[in-house]
Amino acid sequence: MRSNRWTRLPSPGRRITDREDPMKNDKAALSAEIVDFWKKAGPDKWFDKDAAFDSHFHDRFRDAHFAAARRELDDWLEGAESSLALMLLLDQFPRNCFRDTAHMYATDPLARLLTDEAIRRGHDQAVGDDLRVFFYLPFSHAEDMAAQHRACRLNQPLGGLYLHHAEEHREIIERFGRFPHRNDILLRETTPEERQYLEEGGFSG
Repeated sequence: MRSNRWTRLPSPGRRITDREDPMKNDKAALSAEIVDFWKKAGPDKWFDKDAAFDSHFHDRFRDAHFAAARRELDDWLEGAESSLALMLLLDQFPRNCFRDTAHMYATDPLARLLTDEAIRRGHDQAVGDDLRVFFYLPFSHAEDMAAQHRACRLNQPLGGLYLHHAEEHREIIERFGRFPHRNDILLRETTPEERQYLEEGGFSG
């Protein structure tokens, strides 16, 4: 029997019950607003570099991102769409709103931790295919082979470009053990092989 790892996760403090939380309705509205914003943006904005979109995303949901990073929104794991909103705040928001800074990756470990629990609860299966991938991207973004293998397994049913991109990420980690395009941002020394890869047009984020 698989143990429930969630029950053993460190907590930032005593959990507030639904009855005690006066912000519950506001938080529910916020999670719905985040998902609606993302749906309306669509794939053309999701995976493109658009300064105007990034600025709008930042101004609208910056406070929510930091609340999620402080573990103040963990109760969003109770629902599928609110879990999706949590993944967007922790994994996608930093990549849009903190480009070319180390903060792009600061909440990656937390995103993986929480999406693991969301998937365990089946929330990834409760959203459409185009949105399901955002439960899986935290694994694709990890510089860890076990996470990369898991990303590919999770994307297998989606197929197409979803699986292709997951496999592309895995190949980079298999080859280098990390994403070379992050080196400058994270103040890591780039090896000659990595530099050649980048200069030849390798994946740049």
